[in-house]
Amino acid sequence: MESIFNSPNPILFGMGTSKQTGEKLKEFGCTKVLVVFDQGIKKVGVADKIINIINEAGIETVVYDNVQADPPIWSVEEAGILGANEKVDGVVGVGGGSSMDTAKGAKLLIANPPPLRQYFGRVGVVTKPSVPLIVIPTTAGTGSETTPGGTITDTENNIKTNISGIGCQVTLSIVDPELTIGLPPSVTASTGLDALCHSVESFTSAMANSFSRVVGMEGIRLVGKYLVRACEDGNDLEAREGMSLAATLGGIAMSGPFCHLPHDIGRSLGAKFHVPHGNGCAATLPQAMQVIAPVKTEECKYIAECLGVPVPDDATPEQVGELVYKATHDLVMKVKLPSLKQLGFKLEDLLAVVPDEVVMQVDMEIKAFGGIAPPPVPVTKELIADIITRAYNEN
Repeated sequence: MESIFNSPNPILFGMGTSKQTGEKLKEFGCTKVLVVFDQGIKKVGVADKIINIINEAGIETVVYDNVQADPPIWSVEEAGILGANEKVDGVVGVGGGSSMDTAKGAKLLIANPPPLRQYFGRVGVVTKPSVPLIVIPTTAGTGSETTPGGTITDTENNIKTNISGIGCQVTLSIVDPELTIGLPPSVTASTGLDALCHSVESFTSAMANSFSRVVGMEGIRLVGKYLVRACEDGNDLEAREGMSLAATLGGIAMSGPFCHLPHDIGRSLGAKFHVPHGNGCAATLPQAMQVIAPVKTEECKYIAECLGVPVPDDATPEQVGELVYKATHDLVMKVKLPSLKQLGFKLEDLLAVVPDEVVMQVDMEIKAFGGIAPPPVPVTKELIADIITRAYNEN
């Protein structure tokens, strides 16, 4: 199989590495930077910690602290315009995926004039190079520290879409597992399952290649080993480091083959119903894995075993489907991820919107990727409706 590996940006990984933020910015020639984060990061003191590190290196800071979940266009444009007006020569994004994606958009707009929507798309979008960007994740899940673009909510059309290209490219990721210590179990679970989905979906994608398989397999193994531990003890340093590595590997894995069914459904749940991203993607993971097992049997066997469910050598594809369903369902239950029903949604409301939305997304991918799309099985409204219905009643 022909394989293409899109090498991510440089990554500085390890306990305490965030202390090097100021020095790294100086190496890039930065003298005044925009620091992007949300109110949650500010309240726990992480934002001030990073700002102080930057200031101690002699670099001036401008703050944008109004990051929104599933960042809408208006928020990203607000950050970018602030950076441009303040004439910053660097951007630092601190937090989860929303903060990092907002920082990517802000970087883009510093050198490329608004409106942001003119830069939507994964391929064929031309942008100018911009200022250096350092991203510092404070959760272990989104993988945005390694991806070549960001996910933005198009509030006019009420869909999630992408920005990408050199204009929003990350210059350096600093992945410091210390910053994830003490995260609440609910956040650890949601982001950790997002990391699992990245690796699982990349590994089983119809567009998977030799590189995504190797990286995805290790990401799956790490989640199987460490996610429950990290949820049970937020101060378990080995588990926190393992999950940070799993999240980074998941981000690398999905850059080539992209994600499929759980993320396709999760994006729609996030854009239409404001379900947190990790919750939305993991909401249908067990059911989606069972659906694809007949065509991705060996991959699903590996996933089940990494998550603690042995698979007999002579298991049929249908039996593998049942076992990978059990493995992923058990994990979702162990980390106490709220179900769609527990989140208060009505099944009929979900079915009225999500299947059409997912089919539209996949049709767009087929056109963009020359007749192929990441889902390993044909996607129909009936299939998506069945997955959602089962997930609603079973999880």
